[in-house]
Order: sequence, then structure tokens, then C-alpha cells
Amino acid sequence: MVMHRLLDQGAERNPDKVAFRWVDRNTALSYGEAVHLRDRFAGALHHLDVRSGDRVTIFADNGMDYLVGLFACWRIGAIAALVNLRFEAELADYLRDHESNLLIYTHEKSEAVRQAVKSVPSIRATVCMDGPQAGAESLPDLLDASFPPPPDTTDETLIAHLSYTSGTSGKPKGACLMHGPTMRATNCIAERLRITSDDVSFGPTALSSSYQLVGNILPPLHRGATVNVMSHWSAADGWLALKETGATILVANPTILSDLAEESRRRSAMPDRLRLGLSGGGPVPKQLKKTWRDAWRLPLVESYGQSELGGFVALGLPGLVPDAKLGAIGPATPDKEVAILDADGLPVALGEIGELCLRGGFMWGYWGQPEKSSQTLRGGWLHTGDAGVMDRDGYITLRGRFSELFAVSGRTWFPRDVEEVLTDVPGIRGAAVVGLPDARLGRRPVAYVVTDVSVDVAQVKASIYDKISYDLSPLEIRQIDRFPMTPTGKIAKAELAALSV
Repeated sequence: MVMHRLLDQGAERNPDKVAFRWVDRNTALSYGEAVHLRDRFAGALHHLDVRSGDRVTIFADNGMDYLVGLFACWRIGAIAALVNLRFEAELADYLRDHESNLLIYTHEKSEAVRQAVKSVPSIRATVCMDGPQAGAESLPDLLDASFPPPPDTTDETLIAHLSYTSGTSGKPKGACLMHGPTMRATNCIAERLRITSDDVSFGPTALSSSYQLVGNILPPLHRGATVNVMSHWSAADGWLALKETGATILVANPTILSDLAEESRRRSAMPDRLRLGLSGGGPVPKQLKKTWRDAWRLPLVESYGQSELGGFVALGLPGLVPDAKLGAIGPATPDKEVAILDADGLPVALGEIGELCLRGGFMWGYWGQPEKSSQTLRGGWLHTGDAGVMDRDGYITLRGRFSELFAVSGRTWFPRDVEEVLTDVPGIRGAAVVGLPDARLGRRPVAYVVTDVSVDVAQVKASIYDKISYDLSPLEIRQIDRFPMTPTGKIAKAELAALSV
């Protein structure tokens, strides 16, 4: 099945039910309305000579046109290529990388777009979502013209979605996701999370990340549920929006989930219909899971995925987790085979650390980078580059990216080990550990912590000495107001390391 057919399926079953809501503007589309607008949008793209396999770049904040534009691209077999607004300075590089054919943008980015497209000969047209702009087509005018769409696309082997990796291990790469594997993966996610047509999903993170696709958009649509997007998150506005929309599932990153827990503490209540939080983009501190579980009796379900998947490597269960499992993510989803392999590509013994690898459905490859695609997909497995371990129940625990490990006086440090014990300290909401070059130690460990109140770092360091096997004498702890984040919701450890120099 192809992605855009989910709207047709919803319209056939329940045409008046809300499919999409953009909470910032309080606008909504029913399934029937979404199909009608999608087809007008698809007709406009076809009128502009967009054909199957062409790349349509979307460069905008979350919103209704963004959502409908995705489904319009898929309706005609085009590839929706998504660039985060934080990459404005590098927009031309991204456009050249995936050889964009058409660019859709919001009016406040007009100058950046005009400058970028000058050096991208593959672009045939630009479209402004907000009306006429010099040198650009007007999306409202195109939609009003009601150009007919081409025959429907049903080929699930087509590339549908191109989103860029976070760049934590090098220059961001455009991961290409096909319809079929992504649809099977997201159907499994809907089943794991027990999503029904009564659910209301809420996603405040950037639509340019594949996490939104596989967490907030496709799984609810598989069940005929409602999808909310939000452009600009704040704890207070987000709490009210969750309550007003009757959201039952919050699809976010650990920072936003922590914001909501703190806002709910101030208000003495979580939004009343919320039944679970789904976290992605980075490891979830055990203390945050405990807060959701013990203070609110709500599960915080951890996911672990990558842009290359169109799904998740592992996903927790939507129930209250016992202490023994708080550090684990969860088991693999049914569409994937996950294994822990050594450097030679052989399985390690149960409980030992190795590289997390999977097969059974993943990206077509990186756009325009066959060598890197072959390296990542060697041996028929997708190699994540992450260190992990699996227990007897099949639960997967992530230990960190191999590229983030470092040695202190010859001893390898797994930063997450230290981060977890730090987040168990009262008052510490989050922690990130980096290793800096040091002539004597090899690497000098520095831990950045975000706190609810000012803490005595010397006391914090003393309190964790007997909770971990590393020699913590060279560890430096620094307080920071907020972590720098990548566009995909991960802590930007490279920026933290740069702060330390």
C-alpha cells in the first residue's frame, strides 16, 4: 500500500472525521476534505511538470500546507524532500545534494530561497505557500485553478520521502524511504501502541524529521485517527493545546516531554485525555520515565530509530514499566529482525555489547551517495553505528553511538552510563557527557547538566562516585540552561564540545 491511500481509506470509512489539525491556527481538515485538497495540490504540482521520481523540496514551518503537500507528492509518485528551517544558510547545498526540481516555501524565507536557487540548475519552479512572490508561483492561486491530478500512483516500491540525517556522525545524508517498507513499519507501530480511531495524536517537533512521519503521521492514519501538528512549542501553550485538542498521544523528544511534566506539576494535572507519551530523537533519562509513571501513572514509551529506517529499531510497550526495565527501550517491532553484531558481522553473546543492526525493511539508500549506502547496508543489514545490548526478553538497551565513545587514561567511557547516574540526582533534568582532547588523559570528560534549581556540582560529583565503575576524578560538571539541539531533536554534543574549548 502507498502512503497517500491512507487518506482515501479514511475518507471511505469516515469522511467527516478530522484527519489533520494545525493547532497554531486552529484549522482542521476532515478526511474527505483532505483528499479533495490533496488532489488539487497534486494537480498543481503536475501542472508545474512535476512527475514521478522528481524531488519536491518543502522548506517551511509545520502547518497544513506542509502536511497536504507531502500527500500530494506521494499521490503523483514524486519524492517529498524535506529540509529543516535551521539549515537556511546551507539551503543551496541541500538543494544541490538531492537535485531538487521544485521548491515549496513560506514567504518569510523568500530572500533565502531566491539566493539559494540561483546555484541550483535542476530547479524548474518555486512555489510560495502564502501567495504571489517575485519569481515564484502562488500556491493559493494554483489550488484555486483546480488542475486535474494525473492517474493515481500505486507502486509501493517508489521512493516517497527523503529526510536528512542529524549529522551526528558526519555531514547530513538524504535517506530515501520507500512506500511499502515504511507503511508496513508504521502499521506495526500503530499495533504496538494500540492506536484506535478514537486516538488523537499530537506532534510539536519538525515535520522535516522522519520521526514525525513514523511517529505522529502514518501510525494514527492507519487507524483512522486524528493527527495534530504544532509549529512553535512552549510548555504553557503546549499543555493548553494538548487539553483543548483532546490529545491522547504526545509524539515528542525528551526535552518537550520533560517540559510537559514540569508544566503539569505546576498545574497539578496532565492534560486529561493523554494516555501516553512517545519519545524519539535521543535517549530518555530513566528519571523522566519514573516521573511520568509515578507522578501521573502514564507510560512514557521510548522509541529508537534513525532517518534510514522508516520505522523503529526498538519500541517500548504502552504500559507502566517496572524499575528493572526503565533503562531499556523495548523489543524490536514485528517487521524488523534486530541483531547485535561484532566488528566481523557475527552475533555477539546475549547480554554483550555490539553494533545494533537490522534487516526486514529500511531505506532505499542515501540520495546520490552509493558508496555510503553500500557501507551502511553491507551484508544485507542496516548498520546503525550504535552500540547496544539485548536481554533475554528481547529488550534492547542503547549504549550510545560508537563515534561518541572515548577513552580516559585507557579506559573506554560510555557517556550514557554517566548521564544516567547524573539524571538520578534530584534536581537534574538532563545530562550530556563529552570527551575533550587532553595530553595526559587522552580525553577529559565534561558533563553538562540542565537543572531545575542551582546545584552544588562538587556535591553532585561526590554523590555519584559509588554508583559507577569509572574513575570520576577527572570529570568536570557544568550547569547549562538548555541543551543545544539538532534539527532532529538530539542533543548537539558537537556544539557542547565546542563550548568547552
